[in-house]
Amino acid sequence: MTTLVIVESPGKLKKIRSILGKDYMVEASVGHVRDLPENDLGVTPPSFKPHYEKTKRGKDVLAKLATAVKTCNRVLLATDPDREGEAIAWHLNDALGLRN
Repeated sequence: MTTLVIVESPGKLKKIRSILGKDYMVEASVGHVRDLPENDLGVTPPSFKPHYEKTKRGKDVLAKLATAVKTCNRVLLATDPDREGEAIAWHLNDALGLRN
């Protein structure tokens, strides 16, 4: 059983991989992968539900992570324990179609 662990920083990959071992695949989101549209309000009345676009870097990162998700039995979102980390984890969960 392989577990994919997604962290924010690529600088953490080598160390975390050495700690977790062969049953884990560790990849980085490199920060935010989606954002509100650049040339649009990003919400639709009357519900004002936001819609997001992949960032330029996020397109490649999400494609790589989606491939990794398919090869693993489970996924752990190990983002930083702050507001930004929580937002990144939420976007990863939504964009990759992970189940809760």
